[in-house]
Amino acid sequence: MFHGSLPALVTPFKDGELDLEAFEALVNWQIEEGSSGLVPVGTTGESPTLTHDEHDAVVAACVKAAAGRVPVVAGAGSNSTRETVRLVEAAKSAGADAALVVTPYYNKPTQAGLIAHFEAAAEVGLPIIIYNIPPRSVIDMLPGTMAELSKNPNIVGVKDATADLARVAITRQMCGPEFIQLSGEDPTAVGYNAMGGVGCISVTANVAPRLCAEMQAATLAGDYPKALEYQDKLIPLHRAIFAEPGLCGAKYGLSLLGRCDESVRRPHVQVSDFVKNQIEDAMRFAGILN
Repeated sequence: MFHGSLPALVTPFKDGELDLEAFEALVNWQIEEGSSGLVPVGTTGESPTLTHDEHDAVVAACVKAAAGRVPVVAGAGSNSTRETVRLVEAAKSAGADAALVVTPYYNKPTQAGLIAHFEAAAEVGLPIIIYNIPPRSVIDMLPGTMAELSKNPNIVGVKDATADLARVAITRQMCGPEFIQLSGEDPTAVGYNAMGGVGCISVTANVAPRLCAEMQAATLAGDYPKALEYQDKLIPLHRAIFAEPGLCGAKYGLSLLGRCDESVRRPHVQVSDFVKNQIEDAMRFAGILN
């Protein structure tokens, strides 16, 4: 159910408030362009700066706009287990197909603490995808811990943002081939699938949904020469979008396409003029901007 290109959607703002009209239009465009699923209110969706009501509203809007055409994996992570459970419950009530739950940041729990945290989230009864991103959370879920959690039928996969391609094979061996492995790092997405992954929760797909979807489809069909052609087009865009915080770069790219405003909430700020030029050049190189 969860495979291919799943954009980690931005959350559009207008005059500092949610722009749900732009968000719903973005959802429709993403589906029309071939995205295989949608991930609202993750890191790229600026979840740390949203109120609980805003968070829930964005998930509900995504589910409504998607209308069952593609699965919705709702961001539902927190460093508080109680808050995580509430977010997963809200995602389930809204009709999301799964919840993306990040490893608890700042607290630095033990591996036993990670197991307790994710098992509590899984008790809600919605499929859980683990989000392992050590650079942000300061804790790495080790493969043995993930293998233990994979025994829970409600914990179905991982978004792996370690950028360690060997981890894919290790996880495949320890968790089994049915455990869903999704890349959380755009530049290595092709290599990730070659090692056993089945998709990417992508930031760049906000701006280049069709290219990312077709690249993913090529890897899943085993056509890696074709996938490399797409990768060659996209690598400059990956680099430009992530030259500064990726969500800021993605919003600027979308603003060039007339899809949403480039405004972000503090502590983020809009990308610098230097990076704007890089993004524009990369979009032209990829053929998505005239």
